[in-house]
Amino acid sequence: MKFLFVHQNFPGQYLHIVRHLAAAKQHDVVFITEPNGNWISGVRTVPYPKPRAAAAEAHAAARELDGAVRRADAVARTAANLKQLGYEPDIIIGHHGWGELLNIRDVWPDAPLLGYLEFFYRIDGVDVGFDPEFPILAAEHPRIRAKNAVNLLALSLGADAQTPTRWQLSTYPDWAHPFITLLPEGVNLDVCKPNAQARRRNLTIGKAVIKPGDRLVTYVARDLEPYRGFHVMMRAVPHLLRARKDIRVVMVGADGISYGTPPAEGTWRQKLLAELGDGIDPARVLFPGRLEYQAYVALLQRSDAHVYLSYPFVASWSLREALAAGCVVIGSDTPTVREFVSHGQNGLLVPFFDTKGLADTVLRVLEDATLARGLREGARRYAEEHLAMSDYIAGYEKLIGRLTRG
Repeated sequence: MKFLFVHQNFPGQYLHIVRHLAAAKQHDVVFITEPNGNWISGVRTVPYPKPRAAAAEAHAAARELDGAVRRADAVARTAANLKQLGYEPDIIIGHHGWGELLNIRDVWPDAPLLGYLEFFYRIDGVDVGFDPEFPILAAEHPRIRAKNAVNLLALSLGADAQTPTRWQLSTYPDWAHPFITLLPEGVNLDVCKPNAQARRRNLTIGKAVIKPGDRLVTYVARDLEPYRGFHVMMRAVPHLLRARKDIRVVMVGADGISYGTPPAEGTWRQKLLAELGDGIDPARVLFPGRLEYQAYVALLQRSDAHVYLSYPFVASWSLREALAAGCVVIGSDTPTVREFVSHGQNGLLVPFFDTKGLADTVLRVLEDATLARGLREGARRYAEEHLAMSDYIAGYEKLIGRLTRG
């Protein structure tokens, strides 16, 4: 078959299915994307130029849509060039988030189209207004509502769509649900797996060494920001450091912004470090930035307690990977996390804003070896039952087969 994928940051959410299709050596896999340095054997990438930013005089609520339609134009022109060369895909699979697919049916009106729908924005009940520390002014509501312009245009294409969690599906209006297939994403269980030897040897993080006798508390996010509870985690750390002298904390993530807004000055890490002052011992609290994947997995395998916090928003792959690695997961009691973590079975849940409760729960699992062992086993068992990559790929193939009629 001829597969055409579209995502502005190749390979995006399509890493595993694209690898699988390319490895089969039976398919023609083409990927339209903005230029980047990523590479997968057997996949032909076709770059399109990054569109210009929205005009400064455009209304703030319209700028995201302006960028999306500019991107849709760039992708459609690139697709038209492919068609001129004789390329006709059997199916088009892409992410709707940046508007790239909005015009692609003008090029190939008869090709099945499967779009990734990630989140439907609302002004209450989900992420917006969740954190009282960062109130949203009513003047921001038009901009937030307008973020759904691409969502609504995508749903009007009459195409099929996919989303990875029940929670994300629930954010969409009821009338949209029949068009969206729930396709849970998987983890490579042969890579993300427990390693009984990890706590018996040194682990090097940059220039720091985590020794076997250290109790390692881990936290992972793409970027260190409030949407992933970075501020809550940071405020819990001084409690942990005072309670036990053997605790080391490693907080993985960059200083950018993936979700939400930046602080007035500097980065969220700088802001929280300034706020907490001497409560954060730099010899015991490490910020290594982003890690190479192998080092990241080794960190999860060594972790004694892994904290995952999130606003009611999209779940990170790191939560799935932590469960697969057999981490003792302490998660926020938010719907994003509750879909994966059942309290007392494969992890523990705490109220998102309860910094003292978070610290006390981490200390509890560090002090109760029997509890920790049961949660580790429950996490891995959950991953094997619900997060197997083979199930994810099989579900993808079944959906593709239905859309292409085999």
